[in-house]
Amino acid sequence: MTPATEAELAEVIRAGTGPMLVRGGGTRSIDHRQGAVIRTTGLSGIELYEPGALTLVARAGTPLAEVEATLAAEGQRLPFEVPDMRGLLGTAGESTIGGVVAANASGPRRVQAGACRDSLIGVRFVNGEGTVIKNGGRVMKNVTGYDLVKLLAGSWGQLGVLTEVSFKVLPTPETTATLVLHGLSDAQAVAAMSAALGSPYEVSGAAHLPGQGTVLRIEGFANSVAYRAGRLRQHLAAFGSVDHMDGPQVWADVRDLRPFHGAEGDVWKLSVKPSDAPALLVRAGAEAHLMDWGGGLIWLRMAPGSDLRARLGAFDGHATRVRGSDPSVPVFHPEPPALAGLMDGIRRKFDPRGLFSGLAA
Repeated sequence: MTPATEAELAEVIRAGTGPMLVRGGGTRSIDHRQGAVIRTTGLSGIELYEPGALTLVARAGTPLAEVEATLAAEGQRLPFEVPDMRGLLGTAGESTIGGVVAANASGPRRVQAGACRDSLIGVRFVNGEGTVIKNGGRVMKNVTGYDLVKLLAGSWGQLGVLTEVSFKVLPTPETTATLVLHGLSDAQAVAAMSAALGSPYEVSGAAHLPGQGTVLRIEGFANSVAYRAGRLRQHLAAFGSVDHMDGPQVWADVRDLRPFHGAEGDVWKLSVKPSDAPALLVRAGAEAHLMDWGGGLIWLRMAPGSDLRARLGAFDGHATRVRGSDPSVPVFHPEPPALAGLMDGIRRKFDPRGLFSGLAA
């Protein structure tokens, strides 16, 4: 089903009797639930773009590429550096802006600009009763009661179907510099990245690729970048020689998990305190890994069928299986009892018939 209007979508949902799966371009699908597929690609188009106000409003099915091209023509961009998951997941098609929001898809720049949900300022969506709900607005400063904007980001289509999203956007920086340190262990890399992120030099990316190096990014006006990069090199001198790396390719590699492309095995991501990352990596015993967000995000490639959570035991954070073949291993991290009760109440309120949670009769 591909509704062409919000009203048509609402009618489809009101008439629904069984499980429904929400899909945009289908490029980020990591869940294996079954049900009737509702595609949002019929709800496409940029409805408002005001470069001077740094505001963009688009229908949820609008291709991400269209949004990025429109912004680039005005020297602007989405702040949160959207990952392209097609190479990792083996999917095809075009990512949609609604799918980006539903997954809260956020790349290396999250350490400076925040996640997708932090740039999202308004949403329209249809809940499980077929009711259209609007929350937020088209400016950053608005008072609307419950912050459903943040709730919908990262909800993976389990609370309703997004039909419109509004963002604050930012200017594209004039230039970028990447510094690299070689030969650091995971623990040394976390220490170096923490030192860089805690410095006053406005680091916009901090990642560790074993065998390739620990990379740090600075963006902005050319003179400012040159000054800050030089000071950061001095700041990190205790960790060894700090070199400049040419070109932005390494950040596309980190963003899109290119070191894992074409390699067999399950892929997991861990969200943890950076200081916990080295010890967790030892316990995980992964075949390959890389760290982003200063060590707060760990990507791991495991042997097929591996249950990473069982290997790690209790830890402060959560593990998501992004790619894997064993349906008995849950995709999302089990919620603590108190949070599980709260989230169940929210899901029942937005989707009382269980259409989007896979619980419909």
